[in-house]
Amino acid sequence: MTARLNVNIDHVATVRQARRAPEPSVVAAAMISEQAGADGITVHLRGDRRHIQDADLTVLRQAVTTYLNVEMAATEEMIKIAIDTRPDAISLVPENPKEVTTEGGLNVRPNIAIVRAAVNRLRDSGIVASLFIDPDRQQIEAAREVNAQQVELCTAAYAEAMLGPHSIHGEGAVRAKQELRRLREGAALAAQYGLRVAAGHGLTVRNVGAVAGIGEITEFNIGHSIVSRAVFVGLETAVREMRSAIALGSGMRS
Repeated sequence: MTARLNVNIDHVATVRQARRAPEPSVVAAAMISEQAGADGITVHLRGDRRHIQDADLTVLRQAVTTYLNVEMAATEEMIKIAIDTRPDAISLVPENPKEVTTEGGLNVRPNIAIVRAAVNRLRDSGIVASLFIDPDRQQIEAAREVNAQQVELCTAAYAEAMLGPHSIHGEGAVRAKQELRRLREGAALAAQYGLRVAAGHGLTVRNVGAVAGIGEITEFNIGHSIVSRAVFVGLETAVREMRSAIALGSGMRS
């Protein structure tokens, strides 16, 4: 089975917000992505509203015909927005106002009461509750404890290893194999606990294949590399290229 692809369109909004202009349209980006074969659309509504805006979420909920996944922090403000908007899924993520992008997975254990309360409210509203976490045993066990339905394993460390100066041979290759093993073991544990498993962060057509080969991973959330590629080849082609890369990797599953 080929893993699903949710296209993250945050950086379409980043370009728009650079000029506070109406273009490029996130709705148009979502529609083109769906037409190109995306299984869903992902956006991150940040507390600082640096790219996606509240109004975007409203219109995307109406326009997206596949699956709408929204990333957000587990704050009272955000959970209320989620319940009012009713996307298909919410992925709870950490937020640091000074970060350029999400820097790593949510540390569930120290925040377990807050996360559990948020998960329960989302589930009571019929929204799939997912946690964006590092592929570590204690985080996966905590995700099970708070009654999450899904985890999204952060692939940043793997992606960074693949991008390093010695990514083909030497230290980079060793680290990439280690991080891939962490992802494989984390995905297996999460599935054993009955959690659905997604993955994302830093993935490109060049490095997604090995991760797509992990049988327990059923969904990817990928944005920056697709939008970057779209600058040169167009969004439809960029989405299709990523879909093909995921399909190729999924075909290597044991």
